[in-house]
Amino acid sequence: MVMDFKHSNVLAPGTYRDDDLANGVPLRIHKDPYKEIAGTLRAHKDWNDSVGHVRDYQGGLGEQFSFIRVTIPECLPERLEIISYANEYAFLYDDEMENLDLKNFKEGRDGMLDVFGNDALNAKVTDEVRPEKKLQAKLLADMMAIDPSRAITTMRAWAKFVDLASRTRSEPFETLEEYLPSRVIDAGELFWYGMLTFAMALTIPALELDLCMRLARPGYAAISLTNDLYSWRKEHEDAQKAGQDYVFNTVWVIMQERKCSEEVAIQICREEIKRHFKEFEDILESPEAKALSQDTQTYLHAVRLSHVGNLVWSIYCPRYQRGINQVLAPQVPHTAASRVLDTIVKFLLSPLQQFIHIGQRMFLLQNLTRLVS
Repeated sequence: MVMDFKHSNVLAPGTYRDDDLANGVPLRIHKDPYKEIAGTLRAHKDWNDSVGHVRDYQGGLGEQFSFIRVTIPECLPERLEIISYANEYAFLYDDEMENLDLKNFKEGRDGMLDVFGNDALNAKVTDEVRPEKKLQAKLLADMMAIDPSRAITTMRAWAKFVDLASRTRSEPFETLEEYLPSRVIDAGELFWYGMLTFAMALTIPALELDLCMRLARPGYAAISLTNDLYSWRKEHEDAQKAGQDYVFNTVWVIMQERKCSEEVAIQICREEIKRHFKEFEDILESPEAKALSQDTQTYLHAVRLSHVGNLVWSIYCPRYQRGINQVLAPQVPHTAASRVLDTIVKFLLSPLQQFIHIGQRMFLLQNLTRLVS
């Protein structure tokens, strides 16, 4: 057994959808349902207080599955809150960058890139820097207080990812073969390397790093294609509203390359996900992978779990669904648990952010009831 499962539970097949894209690998979910919520809401509050109110925003929290609990199910419990904060900051930052890209707002875009520029590893900043930079520096300081060396590894990988990803969308791609390597970069291969190694306290030996990244690439290709499959309609709508004549998405690339319909392109995308994930599964069982150090093998298997978690989260998440699964919250009895939840929400969020998805609210109420009754 490469991974020793201590912090997660496996969910029974049939209790969730995976649309037959997980190659039979079961979904695992972190045992702690609270720390991701705490880290995520703290990120919202800090962004609202320092950067500006976010509108029409959905991040990592979901009605049934929240992002970090299913993509890093073996995250060390004491690191779950900070890694959730970091991931939500990344969602907020990514949305801001995408909005600037859609508007072709170069000056603002360059300013945002500076957040992860040459000063990305400096946890001390002056009052003159952008508020996003202040939050990034505080995040780095908090991570360094937990694990200095891995915090630096994570932030260095994150900064390199931002730099590389900033150049991937400059022009449309004509073929899937050309597009996919750039999409793997843009989807956060390096960012996720930093997140996994920090969350699970892994160290990839320098002599194994290049091989590790090469072996993991089909797994990241499956993750990237999955992101494109389930975010396609959202991204297509965003591009149309912005007046763009192309979409940085696998489905659009396939439609252009093969002159096919959206329905056919979606099916081809599904087959590509299956193909790349099966290739990655075969790699994990290869002598080359099994000869690597324990931490490197654990990392590769963590990428495997990340694909399944990202897949299931993408199917259910409000971030991609544009309100499809959202309904008006019913009246909830004014219990002690309800009052505790309302207090938490009012303390952490601005008025614009005080709406909690019905599934999240009911889930929290069920658990808070046990704590305060």
